[in-house]
Amino acid sequence: MQDVLQHLINGLSLGSIYALIALGYTMVYGVLQLINFAHADIYMMGAFSSFYLSRWLNLEAHPGMGSLVLALVASMATCAVLGVTIERLAYRPLRNAPKLNILITAIGVSLFLEFTAQVVFGADPKVFPTLINDVALIETPFVILKSLDVTVFVVTLLALGVLHYLVYHTRFGKSMRAISHSLTTANLLGINSNKVIVITFIVGSALAGVGSVLVGLKYPKIDPLMGIMIGLKAFIAAVLGGIGNMTGAVIGALLMGLSEEFVVAYLSSTLRDALAFGLLIGILIWKPSGLLGQNSIEKV
Repeated sequence: MQDVLQHLINGLSLGSIYALIALGYTMVYGVLQLINFAHADIYMMGAFSSFYLSRWLNLEAHPGMGSLVLALVASMATCAVLGVTIERLAYRPLRNAPKLNILITAIGVSLFLEFTAQVVFGADPKVFPTLINDVALIETPFVILKSLDVTVFVVTLLALGVLHYLVYHTRFGKSMRAISHSLTTANLLGINSNKVIVITFIVGSALAGVGSVLVGLKYPKIDPLMGIMIGLKAFIAAVLGGIGNMTGAVIGALLMGLSEEFVVAYLSSTLRDALAFGLLIGILIWKPSGLLGQNSIEKV
């Protein structure tokens, strides 16, 4: 039991990364009622963009906040552009099509990105550069708090703070919440839904870009299929909290990270992936709308 505090820190750190990715799923679902399965592969492309920028600028030779910020900007920009491109070319033409068509398209885009990345970047894993020195800030017999964990917490809190401001204190946020409530009504009120949806993809994809850099720093190995499992877990976290509810996505992600860490610590590491799907099955049986989701009646 002496290691509980250490596992708590590790779980919150992992959950923070899940939260950044889960928010992309829940934001897109909120405005389009669409599960963007390509979101995890956008995250993967962000990791590779920051990896190659770091090599090109030799950022590993100068670890620090400046190198980290450059990698974050490169990843966020790449993910944002890719997210907008996918929305414009793949999702917008099918916006009025049956949901199944859009779902199949999302899966197709995901596979396209994965196999394209294997051709372009190679299928072999690559070691992510050290952009910030990982030193112990607090070291006791019970817990070690490292600078990398603090960096993950601070960057995540800053990203969530900016997102909260955008959603609840800007005109865009009001429009996004209106579209989430009713796209038809929002259009009748004169809201430019296309513009809001594009910005939603930009913000959600940029958050995935932030998460990709943090994952590269904390678990320094990237490959073209790195988005599959973490994307599934982030999606499950969004469902656990209530898909479409941003606060629920964060809570679900933190619960996912903590549960996974404690399962590995006190049961078996082989159960860490099974836990995610067990939680999904459980929440779908117990409360299909998620922890903070609301039950709704849909006419079919």
